[in-house]
Amino acid sequence: MKSVSNHLILKLLAAATLAGALSACAPLVVGGAVVSGMVATDRRTSGAQLDDESIELRGANRISDAMGSRVRVNLTSYNRQVLLTGEAPNQADRQRVEQIVAGMDNVRAVVNELVIMDSPNLQQRSADALVTGKVKAAMVDSKDVFANTFKVVTERGTVYLMGRVTQREADRATEVTRGVSGVRRVLRILEIISEAELQSLQLQPDTPAQAPAATPRQ
Repeated sequence: MKSVSNHLILKLLAAATLAGALSACAPLVVGGAVVSGMVATDRRTSGAQLDDESIELRGANRISDAMGSRVRVNLTSYNRQVLLTGEAPNQADRQRVEQIVAGMDNVRAVVNELVIMDSPNLQQRSADALVTGKVKAAMVDSKDVFANTFKVVTERGTVYLMGRVTQREADRATEVTRGVSGVRRVLRILEIISEAELQSLQLQPDTPAQAPAATPRQ
């Protein structure tokens, strides 16, 4: 695989710089309304963020204990909704992984995108990691997408977008992602909120999110 270009490295550094700037809670303007940096960076409550970290850690450990090396599972949690990507050797193991995660505390929904096939080689996994970096950099370059409101996961060229966003933001992020080289398709596992809800988050940034479980959409 070719080495990452200097241009891409600069863009990734820009993404990291933007993340730091947004986390400082500097005010931003969205659709004519001032929105806090906290809202732009992460629209989950602090409790949901902690739960997501715990779900990912506990889920990985439970899957490893129960399944060993038979499966390769990437577990990504956003606002207590869990995306499963990776590979399983058969349908029974695929369903077993989902059952393990669905039975965990604080998990409100599971999107099972595990496929029945052999695990990809290191080259393919490295290519997926590069695509994820390029998507995030493209969002930063777009100027009209808050890159840090999205979780980006890539498996075999399929990019999964997770987050709490408006329909406008979802459509724009999808457009940007589809324009990145190496992306075969885009699946959106998003919680759609209204523009009014987005603006209200700056007033009540730690109000528990009650959005319904999202379903994958291309």
